[in-house]
Amino acid sequence: MHRRVQYPYRPPVWLRNGHVQSIWPTLFRTVDMPTPQTEVLATADNDELHLDWYRQNSDRIAVISHGLEGHSRRPYVLGLAKALMAEGWDVLAWNFRSCGGNMNRQPRFYHSGATEDLHAVVTRALRDRYKNLFLSGFSMGGNLTLLYLGQQSEQLDSRISGAVTYSVPADLAGSADMLALPSRRIYMQRFLNDLYEKMQEKAERFPELIDISDFKNIRNFHQFDNRYTAPLHGFKDAKDYWAQCSALYRLKDIRVPALMVNAADDPFLSAACYPESKKVLGRYVKVEAPRWGGHVGFVEHAKDGYYWSERRVLDFVGNFA
Repeated sequence: MHRRVQYPYRPPVWLRNGHVQSIWPTLFRTVDMPTPQTEVLATADNDELHLDWYRQNSDRIAVISHGLEGHSRRPYVLGLAKALMAEGWDVLAWNFRSCGGNMNRQPRFYHSGATEDLHAVVTRALRDRYKNLFLSGFSMGGNLTLLYLGQQSEQLDSRISGAVTYSVPADLAGSADMLALPSRRIYMQRFLNDLYEKMQEKAERFPELIDISDFKNIRNFHQFDNRYTAPLHGFKDAKDYWAQCSALYRLKDIRVPALMVNAADDPFLSAACYPESKKVLGRYVKVEAPRWGGHVGFVEHAKDGYYWSERRVLDFVGNFA
């Protein structure tokens, strides 16, 4: 039984479908934002991360992490960035390795547990004058955000005040099972098509490490993560990767207010992505499960252009802004 949300989302009847919610923003949403200041951040392993800064001389900064095969200028990222800027925040939206149209240098790319990259971005942001840093993430970026907070636990920089995450596959194994279902084939195939293009380029650069000769036979993340993600990032296999990188197992270690919003009709998430036990959640994490919203949906037709998810973030950060 999903936890009742205290800040209700009630979309029009025609949007009360998880698949429609998941697809609609990609097809129909646009968000007008000023051109960001860009920065290339060097990593410790001779790679790079590409950052988008939206600065307005604030002493508060929000760091936004996108989802699987997303990038820093997706509508859901820009929508949240616009809402936060209107409330006086600076915003830093970053691209995972290989995302945003910039292929990274190393054989590795990105994965659900690459918290060292998020840490590099947070560290970079805190080199500036900011007194308050807030984290937000969508889908894979939500898992990454919560995992990072759990790993940092008591050692977290005191300027980091909290996080709101959406559509979080906190149980990576269960979510992989969900996306392997025949009814989710349209989503899985889109991910694989995008990943194939990247793996082609990786294979050209590192033919001794990466073989894509039978990539077309891959049908799900069980196969993809076993074949590519796990070996390229130091995991034994897909199960080892999922076990080590699922935020679900580190929620109890988080020491700042954190909200995970997972719609009950999200077609990507397993039942374990809606934890209720305090033994799992710890003292600081709350889960809200609106009845509707799909995967990174939460569509709202309002004059100001905001979606419900953005209003929920503003309500949350208003407590410690």
